[in-house]
Amino acid sequence: MSDWQTRLSGTLEPLLSQPDPRRTAFSAYHDMPYAIFHYPADEELAFRRELGMLRTRLTQKGKRVTVISLADVVCDLIKDDMPIDAIAEAERDSGVEKLVEQFHSYLVEAKPLADAVIDRIPADADECRDVLFFTRVGFLFPIYRTSALVEHLHGRLSIPSVLFFPGSLAGPAGLCFMDVFPPEHNYRPRIF
Repeated sequence: MSDWQTRLSGTLEPLLSQPDPRRTAFSAYHDMPYAIFHYPADEELAFRRELGMLRTRLTQKGKRVTVISLADVVCDLIKDDMPIDAIAEAERDSGVEKLVEQFHSYLVEAKPLADAVIDRIPADADECRDVLFFTRVGFLFPIYRTSALVEHLHGRLSIPSVLFFPGSLAGPAGLCFMDVFPPEHNYRPRIF
């Protein structure tokens, strides 16, 4: 069993299975009921299989697990305003760097990503029964830093939530997104 599989089933799962995960070592702060789980970016498909099994096991224990794919959220946000032809034309005309800047600005100002994420949380969510999984985080690369999303969600989530982070741990609280960006040491949630 790999390190990330051991952490997923041996450390994270028992905490999420508790009657109220917020009252365990699940999160680092009482006002941040979320954590980050890192896994190797090159093991995405194996990770998705394991995550599906974790979701099933938690459901069998009475939890309602809502999976929020950040890829789906972003695609839904841009589909009306940025058709694929327009994106291709913008890349051709302005270059990749300019396109990345435009996407980032769009997801921060025009259609804030954090607001769209919050909108996908069940209206009847219960802090003891519900669990949120944020997946397909790699889709944000390189247009949006996960540390920014975590900060924009601070104070807006009361349900135990896990952001599944493709990348590696750097020191006690640093993460290298997709193993490409330099480590970001600004994460406050507990990192598994």
